[in-house]
Amino acid sequence: MSEKNNYIQGETGPWEVVIGLEVHAQVTSKAKLFSGASTAFGGDPNTQVSFIDAGFPGMLPVINDFCIEQAIKTGFGLNAQINKTSIFDRKNYFYADLPQGYQISQHLYPIVGRGYLEIELEDGTVKRINITRLHLEQDAGKSIHDQHPSKTYIDLNRSGIALMEIVSEPDIRSVEEAQAYIKKLRGLLRYLGTCDGNMEQGSLRADVNVSLRRPGEDYGTRAEIKNVNSVRFMGQAITYEIQRQMEILENGGQVDQETRLFDASKGITRSMRNKEDAHDYRYFPDPDLPPLVLSDEEIERIRAMLPELPDAKKARFIRDYQLSAYDAGVLSSELETVSYFETALTYLKEANEKSIKQLANWIIGELFAALNRDSLLIEASKVSPQSLAELINFIYEGTISGRLAKDIFAEMWETGEYPDKIINTKGLIQVSDEGTIATVIEKILSENQDKVTEYQSGKDKLFGFFVGQVMKMMQGKGNPAIINKILLEKLKP
Repeated sequence: MSEKNNYIQGETGPWEVVIGLEVHAQVTSKAKLFSGASTAFGGDPNTQVSFIDAGFPGMLPVINDFCIEQAIKTGFGLNAQINKTSIFDRKNYFYADLPQGYQISQHLYPIVGRGYLEIELEDGTVKRINITRLHLEQDAGKSIHDQHPSKTYIDLNRSGIALMEIVSEPDIRSVEEAQAYIKKLRGLLRYLGTCDGNMEQGSLRADVNVSLRRPGEDYGTRAEIKNVNSVRFMGQAITYEIQRQMEILENGGQVDQETRLFDASKGITRSMRNKEDAHDYRYFPDPDLPPLVLSDEEIERIRAMLPELPDAKKARFIRDYQLSAYDAGVLSSELETVSYFETALTYLKEANEKSIKQLANWIIGELFAALNRDSLLIEASKVSPQSLAELINFIYEGTISGRLAKDIFAEMWETGEYPDKIINTKGLIQVSDEGTIATVIEKILSENQDKVTEYQSGKDKLFGFFVGQVMKMMQGKGNPAIINKILLEKLKP
């Protein structure tokens, strides 16, 4: 594991970017954190609200045990300490969509303590990002400002939904690292089934803390960019904020500690309010909720429920299938990609190093290209795992060539047909008979005697010309290995 410096050169010297992320992940649960109201997305406004969520006087919260389990599972995924005792606090502030006038959260005693997440960058560098804590809290409602020219509407459907706030240390030093971290975290949460990771629906969003300092100096004043809900917007927001702060500092100014919003339409951040400190919220233990105390048996029961996680799966792919670190990383990064790959594996006739490598190459190459071209997720692929595996089987057995396989794949994508039907209907079975191939080669050589002479005089690059001519005459059905072998024999001086 290694690290690299990411200094940015300004007019007055180098600057180091310091980034920390506070990720709010909506817990996958059918009910809210302290009530039985539904968490389903897209319901009509204020139809999924209990008296507790609406802040009615005298209503007592009751903890949702399943949300506790989900937080502990996530803590294990983050290689973190699970705290046997945690306390729910009231975080006091006023928003129109926070009917209680406070948020039930955790302050000094969170359910999950220190952990870490390892990210891999494009150049292969692996970096550990330390996690400060994971705590549970309830979400606020939603203020809607665009339904009336002078009024704001309030939808409390989201009020009380369980959130995991996952706070990183300020260990991130670049846009690339920030994006790699959020992608890795999102993939992990989806593996665990503790958050669906749907950033478009707001079930995963991040507050991004950005500051600059001279290399080796203390941390600078940070600005917080609130509620960033896409990986691309995160990159744009951080890039803009770095430039904004550098201009202020290089002109002798001071960066204000404040909360900012990212305006995606303009690609800029703009000031929202001064940033509050913890004491501004007047935290105190919620008198309606006793401390949450976990037994060793409960913690171990939840640990036993964990699936194989991305890093372990990647290591197994490298160890058992001899895949490269890059291929294993791509195939293990997302739950749906893993499912596709592992399902396809079960349909390989001979699951050995060569066929598995071919399968990996086709998923990462042809399949991903087709998905991107049609803007589809892998779970909506027009070529099923079984169908792709059968195509690999035909290549591996020598029934079709790799070049023909690409044409067959294109037709599979368009029609949804299995490869055997396409091959049989179009007569695409690869020709491996040496006598047939030798006859074609002799015809090609006799028609190109001038090039034969040039090849035999040392122009080795003409070999590709001869291969191409043979394949053309055989309509791409010739076995490439046999063509190469016979050509080498026939072209000897």
